Amino acid sequence: MTVLTWCRQIKCLLLICIFVWGAGAQNTLQADVSVEEAQQAMRRATDYFTTQVSTEGGYLWRYSRDLKYREGEGRARDTMVWVQPPGTPTVGAAYLEAYQKTGQAYLLKAARAAGEALIKGQLKSGGWNYYIDFERRAQMQYRFDGGGPKVRNTTTFDDNTSQAALHFLILLDQELKFKDEAVHGAVMYALDAFLKAQYPNGGWPQRYDEFPDPQDYPVLKANYPESWSRTFPKQKYLNYYTFNDNTIEDLVNVMFLAHHVYQDDRYREAALKAGDFILLAQMPEPQPAWAQQYNQQMQPAWARKFEPPAVTGGESQGIIKTLMQIYIYTGDKKYLAPIPKALAYLKKSELPGGKLARFYELKTNRPLYFTKKYDLTYKDNDLPTHYGFIINSKVDSLESRYEKLLKASPEKLKSQQFPQRRLRLTPSLAARAQSVVNALNKDGAWLIQGDIRSADLDNVPIIDTRVFVRNLSTLAEFIAASQQD
Repeated sequence: MTVLTWCRQIKCLLLICIFVWGAGAQNTLQADVSVEEAQQAMRRATDYFTTQVSTEGGYLWRYSRDLKYREGEGRARDTMVWVQPPGTPTVGAAYLEAYQKTGQAYLLKAARAAGEALIKGQLKSGGWNYYIDFERRAQMQYRFDGGGPKVRNTTTFDDNTSQAALHFLILLDQELKFKDEAVHGAVMYALDAFLKAQYPNGGWPQRYDEFPDPQDYPVLKANYPESWSRTFPKQKYLNYYTFNDNTIEDLVNVMFLAHHVYQDDRYREAALKAGDFILLAQMPEPQPAWAQQYNQQMQPAWARKFEPPAVTGGESQGIIKTLMQIYIYTGDKKYLAPIPKALAYLKKSELPGGKLARFYELKTNRPLYFTKKYDLTYKDNDLPTHYGFIINSKVDSLESRYEKLLKASPEKLKSQQFPQRRLRLTPSLAARAQSVVNALNKDGAWLIQGDIRSADLDNVPIIDTRVFVRNLSTLAEFIAASQQD
């Protein structure tokens, strides 16, 4: 995900917060929404989203008020849906969770429709592309139809795309008691493919269209190259071992979920194998953290023109979080062993103001940046705006969590594997539900002021899937908590 995309999403989230606060401010002191009103609003919103917004059960990210303009990360036609979150898997999971909280059958129907959209877009390579175009199926090599031997068949793990789709389908399969052959078959097909795509050392690529030959990928420990090019070599990098955008964290979580649901040890072993890869990939002193991506010699390597061979202050923090998650599932302290040195290194590498550089030069540990012309530099005064070269440090919170895990009992660890949040009817929840009901327009849509970037529309009324997901969740939680109490 580029920084420009990230910043735009933050802007949208701020607009969402302003929208919810503004609509609910007058109800902060008194919120008397009834369960029946919440149920009616949830039904109207779902009906509108499924009959007017949806394309063959799937969804994009944003729509203009009249639905004429629509987009995911880029412009979309009305025959397209997005797999990359917050698209189809995100909305489908929201329907499923709302169904599980309220028992309303129409929500399960909507979740199944989202699942069917994903199944239609599943690639022969097992996973998913960023989007599905139902009209131009011949351009992609889908699992069930469409595409010849030369068309695209590339599964992407970037930005939690294929992982989110599979995560949702696993939960849907579980809810349907594994009796829906299409859903269950899609899940098994994807899981088998993801296992085959894993490298012998436990890593995964960012994308793949064929499975690796183990002989081409020896199991090695991370090491420094003797030298590296200071200019972008334009080499292929998609088969490199990658941590970019927390790819492995998302895959590990999917594999643990699959093991939990299907009780098949292959999935747990894949997650642990990924943990062992993280141990192998920790760089030696003087920089005991991790790189964004590694070549077959397990040396940090170039990816895109703004992603040099370096130790990363960004993904390294996500990797520490992943190691702690693996420890929660296993209780094996070998997955905690790399953390103290990594945290100490990151703390020492912090910039003024409690920030970290995304990239640190190999061995010297000098922060690396790029100019707007993509020249590598040590200066941060001419940065491109689409990528996060300076990021927040989470070292203190990671260290606090690490210390708590060291003290946690086995029972406490088990309770953290798949935690269930207890629903409570609070004044805050009632106020949020009231504001959500009040904000629903006569058509059954929640509108906010936002941008449709691909159509150059700024600050106009839009439909945002994240608003829908957030509000649906609020209503479902309110209904469930009210009925529980």
